[in-house]
Amino acid sequence: MTEDALEALDLDKLFAARLHAARARPYLATALFALHTVASRQVPTMAVDRHWRCYVSPSFVDRMPVEELAGVWVHEVSHLLRDHHGRSDRVARERGLTGPGDRLRMNIAADCEINDDAFGEGLVRPEGAVEPGSLGLSAGELMEDYLRQFRLGVHTQDLAWLDCGSGADGLDREWEVGPDGAYGLSAQERDAVRFRVAQGITARPGNTPQQWKRWAEEAFHPPQPWRELLGAAVRSATGSGTGEDYTYGRPSRRSAGLPGVVLPSLRRRPPRVCVVIDTSGSVSDAELGSALLEVAAISRAVGGRRDLITVLPCDAAARIVHPLCRGEGIPLMGGGGTDLRTGFAKALRTGAPPDVIVVLTDGQTRWPASPPPCRTVVGLFPRPNRYRPQDEDDPDYAPDSPPAWARVVTIG
Repeated sequence: MTEDALEALDLDKLFAARLHAARARPYLATALFALHTVASRQVPTMAVDRHWRCYVSPSFVDRMPVEELAGVWVHEVSHLLRDHHGRSDRVARERGLTGPGDRLRMNIAADCEINDDAFGEGLVRPEGAVEPGSLGLSAGELMEDYLRQFRLGVHTQDLAWLDCGSGADGLDREWEVGPDGAYGLSAQERDAVRFRVAQGITARPGNTPQQWKRWAEEAFHPPQPWRELLGAAVRSATGSGTGEDYTYGRPSRRSAGLPGVVLPSLRRRPPRVCVVIDTSGSVSDAELGSALLEVAAISRAVGGRRDLITVLPCDAAARIVHPLCRGEGIPLMGGGGTDLRTGFAKALRTGAPPDVIVVLTDGQTRWPASPPPCRTVVGLFPRPNRYRPQDEDDPDYAPDSPPAWARVVTIG
């Protein structure tokens, strides 16, 4: 940052916009004031790096009204709170995405995740803000989902200027200060900011958008060892080679030895997962809420492919199989007795057969007599005793333990 750039930047106007943003979204105030401002003539508008520096174009500040600048402040800090840089890095590794074009798509997809509910209620939509509807996409989805639904082309050519920095897509820029520069936040300081924001949202949710409420719940949700077990089970479900097929989308490296011949490469198909959730009367509302958070974790375990995950509520009877879209959109109906055998049967005969069945239950149920033709993981809600209320008069009754063919781990 040069002295000329610093002098040209209207800090009074920029900080007035930040104050406006904090008043409109008080739960984001801690994060907004944690950003360190860096004037830069190389940034088209405003951008953030993964170390919580906010790069600002002086000419952009000059031409934007304070009300719209406030919306840009909220937009940029949302990239950091939602870990778009870390998520973009993971997606790039998993899907083999390289180059600036792929990172631009990630930036656009991340913007769609933020902007579908960011404005209104005291915040003006900034000029040029990308929303899912402008690309023919549905609102309420995640960056990873949007990334699959569009390609760069005529409908995105007006977005070539878009650059929210490495904080949005994980790709370092030459104009960023870098990890060793001044005023960056340490990993512990970044975690503390996220915790304060999540704490503010859960303490006084008010009119907070649903996506921010879900983010706060996941931020407070303690890591579960069973998630690592699930990841191992999902990998082993497709590790035998049965889930692979040939594709010309990524030619084989052996093609180099055969000039003029293009050989296909083997590509592993991501696994299909069916999550059976026990909705019987013995499972509490808090546990059902935890189950929905676990479903979100399962989505991440399969690389964000929510189109390959279905959710099946089940008590004494299996109900409707729901494709995973938004967690709060899955109706967990039930309340009667428990017989998860019907859930297994429904999961196996609905649509394409799953590679993994994940069962979230308190264990007070009967189990299938024989293993299903796929991997099974059981997430078990803990119980001080494992007797069903309706069988209290029979001291010799206890529900079946999960079968030996299922991998079992206690949730919580």
